[in-house]
Amino acid sequence: MNLPPIQQGQVLQPGMGQQSQPQPQQQMQPQMQQPQQHAQEKLDNISKVKSLIGQLRESLAVTLKNAAHALHQNSQVDVGTVKSVDMAPPPRFDKSMEEFYSICDQIELHLKTSIECMNQGASSQRYLPLAVAATRTELIPNQDMNILTYPQYLSTVRAQVLYAKEVHDMLLTAAQNISAE
Repeated sequence: MNLPPIQQGQVLQPGMGQQSQPQPQQQMQPQMQQPQQHAQEKLDNISKVKSLIGQLRESLAVTLKNAAHALHQNSQVDVGTVKSVDMAPPPRFDKSMEEFYSICDQIELHLKTSIECMNQGASSQRYLPLAVAATRTELIPNQDMNILTYPQYLSTVRAQVLYAKEVHDMLLTAAQNISAE
């Protein structure tokens, strides 16, 4: 079996190693860029919403078309022009409506996630105004004192969480002491 070489970052797709003809370089290049695009989309909720808008439009058009078709067939049966036995079954309106609502729910989820990320970013800037170098794990020279390494950031966050827990426990203890008296 003649398998093409797999480069770093390339995903082996089913059937990829079963091809007997070598692919031209132009066709291989989009496959190598595809994992990078997926990684960006996984991190960016707004781009997911933008990609779902086209599906939402199509789903709305199909839903309205199915509704119009069902109304037309029902009106023909009500008037007596056509018997319900003679007609072909109409497309399922409830299925298309369910698909439309499903896409709406996905968009809502991604927008809520984006809002939460923005709120967390604002809180982070408010309570920890130092920049975090997520890609650097080694110590930073003294001239860059306004940048935290990721391990320093994690220890700062852990300390803040422990402090908040201690304050919570003290308030809980004080409330129990007050209610006991």
